[in-house]
Amino acid sequence: MTQPFSSKRKTLLGALLVEKGLLTSQQLSDAITRQAETGDYLGALLIRQGVITEYQLMEVLAEQVGMPCVHLSEARIDPQALAKVPPKFASHYHIMPLAISEDALHIAITDPFNVQTLDELRLLLGCDVKPVLASHSDISEAIERHYGIGASAVERLLDTDLRAAAPVTIAEDLTVKTDVASVVSFVNQLILSAVRDRATDIHIEPFDKFLRIRQRIDGVMYEVSIPTDLNKLHQTIVSRIKVMAKLDIAEKRLPQDGRIKVRLDSQEVDLRISVLPSSFGESVNIRLLSSGMLHSLEQLGLDGPQMDLLQELIQKPHGIIFVTGPTGSGKTTTLYACLSKLNAPHVKILTIEDPIEYQLQGITQLQVHPKIGFSFAAGLRSMLRHDPDIMMVGEVRDPETAEITIRSALTGHLVFSTLHTNDAAGGVTRLLDMGVEPFLVSSSVLCFIAQRLVRVMCPACREECAADPTLLAKFNVGGPLPTTLQSSRGCTDCKGTGFKGRTAIYEFLVVSDPIQQLVLKRASSHDIARAAQQTNDMRTLRQDGWRKVLRGITTPAEVLRVT
Repeated sequence: MTQPFSSKRKTLLGALLVEKGLLTSQQLSDAITRQAETGDYLGALLIRQGVITEYQLMEVLAEQVGMPCVHLSEARIDPQALAKVPPKFASHYHIMPLAISEDALHIAITDPFNVQTLDELRLLLGCDVKPVLASHSDISEAIERHYGIGASAVERLLDTDLRAAAPVTIAEDLTVKTDVASVVSFVNQLILSAVRDRATDIHIEPFDKFLRIRQRIDGVMYEVSIPTDLNKLHQTIVSRIKVMAKLDIAEKRLPQDGRIKVRLDSQEVDLRISVLPSSFGESVNIRLLSSGMLHSLEQLGLDGPQMDLLQELIQKPHGIIFVTGPTGSGKTTTLYACLSKLNAPHVKILTIEDPIEYQLQGITQLQVHPKIGFSFAAGLRSMLRHDPDIMMVGEVRDPETAEITIRSALTGHLVFSTLHTNDAAGGVTRLLDMGVEPFLVSSSVLCFIAQRLVRVMCPACREECAADPTLLAKFNVGGPLPTTLQSSRGCTDCKGTGFKGRTAIYEFLVVSDPIQQLVLKRASSHDIARAAQQTNDMRTLRQDGWRKVLRGITTPAEVLRVT
C-alpha cells in the first residue's frame, strides 16, 4: 500500500477519513494504537481490517496531496506510454504508464510521498514524470493486462542465458514470491492468475511464430495477455511443468499425463497435466481442480420438483441412475453431490473413475489403469467382492462395462454412472447400441438425467432490458412472450463478460411403466422423449433453461448456446 509518511501527514490522513465519515474517532485511535504495535502503514491496516477500501483510501490521499486519482480499469492506456516503460521498471517500481504529453510521461502510482522513486524514474526514462494516484490492486491488474502475465520475469530471462533458467525445484506454495527472474516464477504467476480468475483450464499452444495461452472460464475460452517474445521460452516452460508433474522431460514425441498438487493461500488445488506433441512443439493443457468446485445437491441449480425427484431416486435400494451429456457438462459434479448426500458411516460406497477428479472423504475411490489390465470392467468385478451398498462407475463406454454395471444394479446395488449422449432419451438407444438387452435396461435403470451448464449473469451489472422476440420464439413456450428480460452489460466485477459462475439445467427421464414398454419395443429416442413429456411431464433441457431465463439467472442466448 502506501509508504510510511510523517506523523503530521498520518494525523491529517486520519482526520480526513474521520471527517468524510469513513471511520470513527475510536476506530482511528484503535488503528493508531495497533500501528504502533505492528509497524504497519495506517492505510494498509485500515484496509486489512475492512474499515475502508483501497479506492476510499486513494481518493482521500488524492485530496490530501492535491493529486488526481484514477480507476485504471476504466482508463485508456496509451501504447506509446507502454513502450516507454519496460516491464521490469513497471514491476519493480509498481507503476503504470498512462499517456505521453508534450512535456511529460503520466504514470499511476500508489504512494504520493515517495519522491525518490519519481526522481529515479525521471533519470532512468530520460523525461519528466507526472504522477496520478491509483490503488495497489488496480496497478497490479493493469500491469498483467497490458504487459502480459510474468512480463517482468520473461524480459529478464530473455536478457540472460536460458540454460540458467531451467527448472530445478518445485514451489510448493505458489503464493511465495520468487525474486529471481525464472520460468518457475512465470509458471507460478500463470497458475495463480488462472485460479484467481476462476479458470478451469489453462491451454499452452505453440504455433509457427508465436505462443498462445488461453484460459477456460465458465466454459468459454479467453486469450491470456502474455509478452510477445514468450514463444522463445516455450520449451523451457513445458520442461518446468513436466518437472512439477514428474513427467519425462526428454520424451517429446509421445503424449504424457500427470498430476500436481499446489497450495494457494489456505486452499489446495489439484492440477491435471496433459502434454500432446504437435507440429510446432508440445501443447500443454492444465486442468484446475479445486475443492471449492465440489457442490452439495442444494447448489446444483435444481428447482423444487427436480430436487424432490432426485432425493427420491437416490434413496432407492437398487437400480441405476445415468447422468448424460457431453464432456464438460458437469456430470461428475452431479454424481459427486449425490454421493456426498448418501455418504454415511453405515453405507459402503465404492467408485471407479478415470481419472479421480476429487477426493471424497469416507468413500473408497479406484483409478483405472488400462495399461496393466485394470479397466472399468475388471475393477467392477473386484468391487462386487467388497460388498458395496452404492457404486459409481465413471463412465459406461463399452458393452462389457455396460453389462456388468446393469447386472450389479439387478443384484441389489444402487449404481451411478455417466453416458455421452445429447439428451436423456438418447441414453436408452446408446445402451441398446452397445448390445445391452432391452429387458435389462427397462428393469434396471431408474432414470436418465441429461444436463448442461449455463453461465450465470453477473449480479453487479444485471439490469432490465428489451427482450429479443427472435430468440424467444426458438423456445416454443406457447402463450404471450415477455417484452423485457434481465440482461448484464459487463463490468469490472465480471471482467466485462456479463457472466460470473455457472449453474446447470436438467432433463429428467424417469423410466416409468410406459417408458419401459417403449424400451422393450426398441422405440426411437424421439418416441421415448415424446412419451416422457406426455406421460411423465418431462421438462426438456431448453424448457428448464427457459425457467432460469424467467427467473433472471441466465440469458436466452446462453440457453440456446448449450441446447
